[in-house]
Amino acid sequence: MQTDLPVDTYSQPQRYPARRSSVLPFFLLALFVIVIDQLSKYLVHKHMQPGLPGEIPLIGNWFKLHYTLNPGMAFGVELLPPPYGKLLLTAFRLLAAGGISYYIVRLWRQRAAAGFIACMALILGGAVGNVVDSVFYGVIYHNAPFGSPTPWFFGQVIDMIYVDIYEGFLPASWPIMGGKYVSLWPIFNLADSSIFIGVALILLLQGRFFKQTQEQNGLVPVADSKD
Repeated sequence: MQTDLPVDTYSQPQRYPARRSSVLPFFLLALFVIVIDQLSKYLVHKHMQPGLPGEIPLIGNWFKLHYTLNPGMAFGVELLPPPYGKLLLTAFRLLAAGGISYYIVRLWRQRAAAGFIACMALILGGAVGNVVDSVFYGVIYHNAPFGSPTPWFFGQVIDMIYVDIYEGFLPASWPIMGGKYVSLWPIFNLADSSIFIGVALILLLQGRFFKQTQEQNGLVPVADSKD
């Protein structure tokens, strides 16, 4: 059997790139998200009135700051009626934070693309940011809903970023939703934004991330041999 490739091309062992010195920078990115998220929530709680009286327009009526309390998930979604939904949500967030932390370490050991690990760090920072609210804000800011069995683990998440996308009747000619009144005005926080950005970047750049991982681990063939 003959080949057009020199012997040195395929006889030498695959050389892997040097492992990144530490996984710490990715956890520092998550910590940065947590700090700015908690700082923004503190400033909103300290200097803004809840609801319409304290609303601050930033870009007309489309983008504004609006202090509100969210007992549920991101963008105000709730899983189950209180108090069970809140406990389930907090437990899920704690488990998710631990699982994502483990996954980041595993990705680092496997020499995954740095951009992909950074996206997971953004998701981790956002998840922990909202966990802090749920676990401690009922005690720190006394914002647990009335009737909660304990202020611990029943704190409400502070949201403040208000995007008023559209409010009104949809055109009657539209299928299914035509003629219905809709309100699209999500209110969220920096932790929610970090999670959204991390997930969106993974979906948009997954081809590049996984291609980089394969190349770094020597899984992309350089050339094919011929008989």
